Amino acid sequence: MPTLCQTMSAKLIEGIPLAAQFRADIALEVQALNAQGKRVRLACIQVGEKPESLLYVRNQKKLCAELGIEFEVEMLPDEISQNALIQKIHELNQTPEVTGIILELPLPARINTFMCQRAISPQKDAEGVHPVNLGLLVYGVAHHAPCTAMAAYQLIKSTGVELRGKEVTVVGHSQIVGKPISLMLLHDFCTVTTCHIATKDLAAHTRNADVLVVAVGKPGLIKAHMVKPGAMIIDVGVNRIPLKDKDGNPVLTEKGKQKYATVGDVDFENVKEIAGWITPVPGGVGPVTVTMLLRNVTEAAKHDHGPNL
Repeated sequence: MPTLCQTMSAKLIEGIPLAAQFRADIALEVQALNAQGKRVRLACIQVGEKPESLLYVRNQKKLCAELGIEFEVEMLPDEISQNALIQKIHELNQTPEVTGIILELPLPARINTFMCQRAISPQKDAEGVHPVNLGLLVYGVAHHAPCTAMAAYQLIKSTGVELRGKEVTVVGHSQIVGKPISLMLLHDFCTVTTCHIATKDLAAHTRNADVLVVAVGKPGLIKAHMVKPGAMIIDVGVNRIPLKDKDGNPVLTEKGKQKYATVGDVDFENVKEIAGWITPVPGGVGPVTVTMLLRNVTEAAKHDHGPNL
């Protein structure tokens, strides 16, 4: 069984090949379910026309088509009321052919996002963020776990490293990443420390970690001196930063627009010289996250819950 590396050359934990493995399995499961007369369908609710959300929706549709999953978009007007949106969610809950529901965010400011997410049936909660599913993580029996947290967990497991007894530090305590993955790793008998904005000495905790999970949204937060030699680093952060040349000047496109780079929360170039394992950004957690979403939808189709409110 692999162990945490003691050398100073980190192994990449790449998300793209792991996602491909899961997608191949999902495609086979969808075929088997179809053969049994069970449909696998994801319903996506989009409020208003937001370019960034529409791109994400198109990517979902493309991936669903590749895996044999049916996909439908409920395009709702930007001015829709909260009650009308919740009513639409209830209609999809009661539609047996729909096995998963995703609510694209952000919603208009006047709409309570938590209330709308809570309206989705726990059995059809594609993102795994319903309070029931989050609560079941405490018992280790959640059928639908938050996709990003599950993606990070699967990347950790893919290394084959024995987790029992390992010191784990999770930086960030969000409801969809930090808290869920802390619970997942507790079930593997890790000793888990969760850090957040009120943590007084972050480096003292990160340097003690055999496994370090970072999900904050702050580029370059974790520096090389904050990492234990040979540690496993899971960088969940996705940040867009402006590119600059060696003199600190903005790097521009041919049209004179600012160029940007996508980076994580970890100082990758320097930390990789200290760590034993590390995820890249992009190409690490991201590709696995959307795959976990479709796995949730497929898992729901295996259980004939019927209409749910």
